[in-house]
Amino acid sequence: MSQAHDHPRDPIGWSAAIAIAFFGMCLIRLAVPTEPYFDEIHYLPAARALIEGSEYLNREHPLLGKELIGLGIALLGDNAWGWRIMPALAGALALFAFTRAIWFSTLSRFAAVSYAVLLASGFVLFVHSRIAMLDVFFVAFIALALWQCAAAVREPETGRLRLAFAGVALGLSMAAKWNAVPIAMLPGLAFLVARFAAGRRRLFTSRRGIPVPGVSLVEAALWLGLVPLAVYWLTFLPAYFFAQSPLPANGFIALHREIIALQESVVEPHPYQSRWTDWIFNLRAIWYLYGPIEGSHRGIVLIGNPLTMLLGLPAMVWAAWRAITGDRAAMAIVVLFAVSLGFWIVVNKPIQFYYHYFLPSCFLLAALAMALDALWQCGRRKLAVGALIASGALFAWFYPILSAAPLAGEQSFTAWTWLYGWR
Repeated sequence: MSQAHDHPRDPIGWSAAIAIAFFGMCLIRLAVPTEPYFDEIHYLPAARALIEGSEYLNREHPLLGKELIGLGIALLGDNAWGWRIMPALAGALALFAFTRAIWFSTLSRFAAVSYAVLLASGFVLFVHSRIAMLDVFFVAFIALALWQCAAAVREPETGRLRLAFAGVALGLSMAAKWNAVPIAMLPGLAFLVARFAAGRRRLFTSRRGIPVPGVSLVEAALWLGLVPLAVYWLTFLPAYFFAQSPLPANGFIALHREIIALQESVVEPHPYQSRWTDWIFNLRAIWYLYGPIEGSHRGIVLIGNPLTMLLGLPAMVWAAWRAITGDRAAMAIVVLFAVSLGFWIVVNKPIQFYYHYFLPSCFLLAALAMALDALWQCGRRKLAVGALIASGALFAWFYPILSAAPLAGEQSFTAWTWLYGWR
């Protein structure tokens, strides 16, 4: 945790207002297109099968994300609104939770508000909050867990309850998509390292010392280790009751072997595939949608904000330097970024896509928010605010091809494809 600024005032109102405004923007043309697009064609049949209790489709992923999509269908009907309402809510939750996490980590109002603006205008969260895919769910639950962990450290009098909530959120994140697993391991490991560094004689049972006084290492293992695993397993309960090929009582481990095999079996080249080197420099876009739809040409492209994705790189280097000098908030951001990106560098998944950079990009923007806060604190306020205004301006410029707005014609996309890899 960073040292507190003088007389910090909680910007929860600003965080909530920006999250609500973001949710409102997500609702504009949320039902366009009225037909499934991109990977919705995989997840919607799986969600319908869950509602019917017929079979476990899309077996290469856990169930929770499809359960949440199914909940939206149950609430609003099997239509575009029902398919996408839960992702929109999850996106707003992710934005709010991430800003709460950085607030409790830094106690800086400007860092928290800046982070909210950067996430809302960063393209990736917005696009994934408007499509029935799994990614926004696991990111939202990771953000919720990090918020609760940061708050537990800052306010140890509520630490036990917050760690319990964090454990539940970690389990839900893994149950939405396995991409969460590397990050889900970090809170427990961080607690272990911090308590060991505190030098307590009774390492496992002492309730004194950082990171959360009043909670022993044994208890932390319960909240951050066993609870996530239990919650993860509970999300698979529908699989035991499917009409076709239900999961046998002793089949949970075998199912996970099948999931791993399915994940590793995708080896056929794809025109939109990319690697981590493309992601960090924002070189390769994915067109989730483009063509004549409802009387107009429309498009939805997944790419990062051209300004903030690049500004985030030197900001992350600066954060690494801050971490070396003892800034624990910066250290947390650097570790989260390194682990979430490093996973895709070493994992045995031959075909990768830009949306795998979703979570690392959120941590990249956190580093940028902290760097802008440093500019604000040292008096360079016009520069800090200018970066936020420029980020918002670029979001406004790209908004038509982020939100399926009507375009002038078939070749209109060329106005935004500044790089060949964005076509």
